[in-house]
Amino acid sequence: MLDSSFLRNSLVVVSATMVSAAVLASSVPPPANPFFADSNVPIGHGNSAQTDSINVAGPAGPTEIILPQTGDVTYQHLGPGHFGIAISPVYPNGKRAIWSNGGDRISKLDYDSLTVISEYALKPSLQTSAEADADIAMLDSLSGSDLAFGSIPLAAQYLTGLAGVYYLLDSNNTLFVGASDSIIAYGDVDDAPTDHNSAITKTGEWFKPAGIGGTFAGANLMFDGRICMVTNEGWIVILERDFSSYKAIQLPGGEDAAAHNQMMLDNGVRPGAGDWVRNAPAVDKNGGIYVPSFETMHKVVWDGTNLSIGEADGAWHAPYSNTSGLGSGATASLLGYGPDEDHLVVITDGDTVMNVETFWRGNIPAGWTAPTGALSNRTAGKIRVDMGDPNIAAIQSQQSVVVGGTGILVVNNEPASIPNGWPAAATTLLVGYAGNDPLFKPSGVQKFNWDMVNDTLTEDWVNSEVSSVNAVPIVSTASDIVYTVGARNGNWTVEAVDWTTGDSVFTYTTISARYNTLFSGMNLDQDGRIIHTTAFGIARYERLPGVTSPPPGC
Repeated sequence: MLDSSFLRNSLVVVSATMVSAAVLASSVPPPANPFFADSNVPIGHGNSAQTDSINVAGPAGPTEIILPQTGDVTYQHLGPGHFGIAISPVYPNGKRAIWSNGGDRISKLDYDSLTVISEYALKPSLQTSAEADADIAMLDSLSGSDLAFGSIPLAAQYLTGLAGVYYLLDSNNTLFVGASDSIIAYGDVDDAPTDHNSAITKTGEWFKPAGIGGTFAGANLMFDGRICMVTNEGWIVILERDFSSYKAIQLPGGEDAAAHNQMMLDNGVRPGAGDWVRNAPAVDKNGGIYVPSFETMHKVVWDGTNLSIGEADGAWHAPYSNTSGLGSGATASLLGYGPDEDHLVVITDGDTVMNVETFWRGNIPAGWTAPTGALSNRTAGKIRVDMGDPNIAAIQSQQSVVVGGTGILVVNNEPASIPNGWPAAATTLLVGYAGNDPLFKPSGVQKFNWDMVNDTLTEDWVNSEVSSVNAVPIVSTASDIVYTVGARNGNWTVEAVDWTTGDSVFTYTTISARYNTLFSGMNLDQDGRIIHTTAFGIARYERLPGVTSPPPGC
C-alpha cells in the first residue's frame, strides 16, 4: 500500500514545478531542425544540440509498482542492441510509427499499440521473444556475483556488432543508420505510403571512400538538411541525404588516431572505450560542429559548401583534462541559444574523477580569464564531479551531459563494488546487466548551473540516493522533472527527480530485468508518456502527464 503522503507531496511538487518551470521557460530552447522528423524523438539525444531535454510535459507520479498484467506498461520484444527510437511524422492516415535499429534487425512499430508492423533482417536469423524471455528469467533469478558473471555471455550476445548505434529520422521519414563503413537509408516500401503500415525497405547505402579512415561513431543532421557523421579516427563527413555528394575533413591530430585506437586495444581497453573519437557530434544552426576527440574539444565549421578546421573561419580546438588516459566518454551538448545568452558546449572530461567542462562556442569574451585548472583560455567553466563525496577516488560517466536551460546534469556509472575476478576492461559493463544489484548499483546524480550573469559554473544540487544505473536521462523542461532508470532494493525502477531542487518526485518499481535500459536513452512520446528501449525490447509506461491519483486500494 502506498504511503498517504504521496498525494500530498505530489501536490507540493505541482506547486514547485509551476514556479521552476517558468524559470526554465525564460531560457531560449534549442532551435528545431526542420529537416528532422516532426516528432518529439527524431534522434537519440533529442535534437541537433544533443541536450537530452524536451519542452513536453511528462508524468509527475505518484510512486507505484508498475505491473504489465494490469496495463501499467506496454512492452514489445525487439531483439538485441536497440539503443533508441525515432518517432515518425504523421502519415496521411493520421497515424505515426516508431522506428528502432538494432543488432539483428530494423523494426517499425505502431505508435499506439507498439505492435510490430515490419522488420528488416540484418542477420540470417533473428532472436525470438522466447529466447529473450529465457535470458530475462535467468537474470531475474540471480543476484550478487552469480548475476554479474552470469551476465557476461549476454554482453557478448547483445553488445557486439553495434556499429549502427547512431541514427536519425528525417522529415521524409527516412531512417539513416551509420554502419561500420557505410551509411544506410531505410524507408517505406511504398514511395508515398497512405498509411503507417507500409513495410520497411532499404532505400540506399553510401560507402565511405578508402581515404576516410575509421568506423562511424556518431550521426547528426545539419540545419541545411545534410547528414553529419564522424568516424573514430576523427573524420567529419557531410553527406547529401540522397547520397549524391559529400565533403570530408579530418580533425587535427587525427593522423595518429588509427595507431592510438590500436594501442588502446593492445593495452586491453574494451573495444570502443578508448577510441580517439567515440561519440556523436552536436551541431548548431550556423554550421558549427562540436565533437571531443582524445584530449581535445573541437569546433569544425560547415559553410554550406566546405568544411573548415581553420581559426579564420571560426573553427577552434581546445585541450581538456585527461588524467585517466581514456578521454571523454560524453557526447557534446550545447547550452545557450538566445542573442543575449552565453553560447557554450559542454562535456565531461577524461579525468579519473571527471569534471564538467564548458567551452565558449564563439568568440571568447574580451579580457576573459579561464578558471583554475583549465588547459585553454577557451574553457568557460570547469567543476569537479564527486556526487557529494569529496573523497571519491574515481568517477566517470559514459553518458551524454543533460542540459536544460542553464542546468547541467551528470550521472554516476561507477559500480559500487567489483567482484573478484571481474575483467578489468569490463568495469562499465558490470552496471549493464547487474547494476540493479545492491552490491554493484551506482548511486548519485549531480546538477550544476551556468550563471550567465557572472559567467561561472557552480554546483546546484546532489541526490546521492537516486541511482541512474546505465540510462541516458531526459529532462522535461515543461514539468521540471528529469527521468531516468535506476534501482532500489534489487529491483529496476524509473526515477523522477525535481530538476530545480534535486528531490525525488516519484518512483515506478518495474522489478524485472525486462525493463533494464542497457545504456539507452529515456524519451517522452507525443502524449508525454515515458518510453525507452531495453536490453531486449521497448517499454512504454502508460501514465500521462501531470499528477495522477494513487492506484485503487492505496
